[in-house]
Amino acid sequence: MALASDSPPAHSQAKLDLRTRLMRVIARPGFQRWASAFPLTRGTAAKDGAELFDIVQGFVKSQALFALVELRVLHRLMDGPLTADALAHVAGMRADRMDRLLRAGAAMNLIKRNRAGQYSLARKGAAMVGVPGLEDMIRHHASFYRDLEDPVALLRGEVETELAAFWPYVFGAAAATDVETSNRYSDLMARSQQIVAADTLAVADLKTSQRLLDVGGGYGVFAEAAVLKHAGLSATIFDLPAVEANAQALIDRSTARDRLEFVPGSFRDESLPEGADTISLIRVLYDHEDQTVEALLSRIFDRLPDGGRLLVSEPMSGGDTPDISGDVYFSFYCLAMQTGTVRSAARIAELCKKVGFSSIKPYRSRRPFVTTALMASKSQD
Repeated sequence: MALASDSPPAHSQAKLDLRTRLMRVIARPGFQRWASAFPLTRGTAAKDGAELFDIVQGFVKSQALFALVELRVLHRLMDGPLTADALAHVAGMRADRMDRLLRAGAAMNLIKRNRAGQYSLARKGAAMVGVPGLEDMIRHHASFYRDLEDPVALLRGEVETELAAFWPYVFGAAAATDVETSNRYSDLMARSQQIVAADTLAVADLKTSQRLLDVGGGYGVFAEAAVLKHAGLSATIFDLPAVEANAQALIDRSTARDRLEFVPGSFRDESLPEGADTISLIRVLYDHEDQTVEALLSRIFDRLPDGGRLLVSEPMSGGDTPDISGDVYFSFYCLAMQTGTVRSAARIAELCKKVGFSSIKPYRSRRPFVTTALMASKSQD
């Protein structure tokens, strides 16, 4: 594991500001003992301690959750309460080990334990079963965990990551010509895209749009959701040829099939399809570096008519106020992918303005850990 030097930075000898001096006082063990006992500070000290411990044990909670998903414990409890013995039998493990896992699930409020020792599903556990794609993403985290084994080396760029191999398309269309590889990515994205589409369409107004172009649209989950919500809207899905068969299958079984089409192509290498008054980028920009993003935004701006609009929806950074989902989970996920980054709404707006967009409207996110959206307009001359 890569180790960092304990030597203080050269500027540490400079005069300390008031906040730094205060933080040094708080960092003293003696102050912590006093704060934990003094009536006016012990509540804050206890709260800080609990929150720090939750950060420290976070990786254990993630692995316990992985075990619950891998063993399908939550699904088995959908049929009613079960004992640790019953669940251990189908999982092929000792009952005391299963009970250990079930107690962890109960402590995380995913499971409930009654006095008779039976376990049943809790509200959060039921919600997790019902969120499309969530369990698939948790299973996929096995690769992410391995990439994070040495976070210092990862930050220094010294690690060849598994996620980079899982998402090869981010390095260019030539890296994603294999149908199996491209569909592996699109399968995972499609299963979670339903909830992203719902949150996006709940805030973004497409009532005045007539033709939507969904760039990097995968199997067409967002495009289908958009046209089903707006009867006067038709949509073109633009993505790599390798995903065409599965996208066409979705179109063929959709009740809105007459308003959906798939056009194969790469936004890096080929012209964007014509005719759209609204173009969407759903979970696309954060996969790519600024140079690629700026080039794509410029091509979109040139393709849109005057008065046309661009809809961007993806997890975002909190910017000047870092966000727990965007600036921890998604930030390090992009790092492990070895390209792209989470950006704040302000940064995306800045890139949009740079290529000519105006009247950029960020939407208040219902669930920032799912997605955040903004709309940029091309001024009418």
